[in-house]
Amino acid sequence: MDFLIFKAPMLMVQASLDGILLGILFALIAYGMALQWGVMNIINIAQGDLVILGGYIAYTMYLAGIHPAWGVIVSPIIMFFVGWALYKLVINKVVDRDLFISILATFGIAIVFQQLMNFIFGADVVVAQSEYGTTMLFDNSVTLPNSKIFSAFISVLYAVALVIYMKKSRLGRAIRATAQNARAAKILGVDTEKVYAATFGINAALCGIAGALISITLTLHPYVGLPYTVRSFMIVIVAGLGNLPAVAVSGMGLGLFEEFADYILGTEFRIGAVFLLLVLILVYRRFKLSKKREYLK
Repeated sequence: MDFLIFKAPMLMVQASLDGILLGILFALIAYGMALQWGVMNIINIAQGDLVILGGYIAYTMYLAGIHPAWGVIVSPIIMFFVGWALYKLVINKVVDRDLFISILATFGIAIVFQQLMNFIFGADVVVAQSEYGTTMLFDNSVTLPNSKIFSAFISVLYAVALVIYMKKSRLGRAIRATAQNARAAKILGVDTEKVYAATFGINAALCGIAGALISITLTLHPYVGLPYTVRSFMIVIVAGLGNLPAVAVSGMGLGLFEEFADYILGTEFRIGAVFLLLVLILVYRRFKLSKKREYLK
C-alpha cells in the first residue's frame, strides 16, 4: 500500500508531535491507575469513566460561563471526594479480595457512571471551547492546537507535583510504605484504611485533571470512557507499577502509535488499533511468562 504519510516528512512531524502531546495526557491517567493498583491491588475498570466525569465537570463550568481551563483546579478537588466516597461505599469491600472481584465491582461502577452521565448530560458529543488558538511551525506546514500544548504542560506539572508530594509528605510516605508491605505498615501504626481511601481519591483527582484537559482538547461522550481505561491498562502493563519515567515513555509511545495508526489506517480504525495492540501485548507477556517458568524448571 502507498501511504502518503511516509512520502510527506511534515505529515510525520505533525503525527509525531500530536502523538507525544497526547501521550503525555495518557501517561497522567495511567499514573493514577498504577498508583492505586500498586497500593491496593485493584484493577479499576471505571478509570476511563472517572476521566469523563472529570471532563463533564469542566464542561459544566464552560456552560456556566467559566473558562474550562479552571477545571484543572476545580475538577480534581471534586473528583477526589468522589473517589473517597466510592472507596467508602464499594472499594473497601473488595480490597484484599480476589483481583477478579475488584474487576467486577469497578465494572459495575463504570456502568452506573455511564448511565448517570447519559441521564444528566445527554448522549451528544460535546467539547468545551478553550479558544486558545493554534501554533504554526515549519512555515505553517505543522499546526499544533495550543490546547494540546497547555494539556501536556499541565499534565507534566501535576505529575511532578505528585511525585514531590509522595516523597516529602507524611501521607505520601504512608502510601509508599503500604504499597511495599501493607501488613508491616499497619503494625508500625499506619492507618491503611485511610491510606487506601486517600489513594483512590488521588487517582480520581488525577482522572479529574485529565478529564478537564480532554474536555478542551478532544471530545466528551458518556460512553467513551472504556478506551481511556484500556490505554491506562496497557501503559501500566508495559511500564510496570511505580515507575513514573517508564509510564511517561509508554504513554508517549502509545500516543505516537495512535496518531500513526490514524494517518495510516484511518480515524475509524484508531480505537480498534489500540485494542489490537493490547491483545498483542498480553499475548507477548503471556509467552514471556511461560518461557520464564520453563527456565525456572
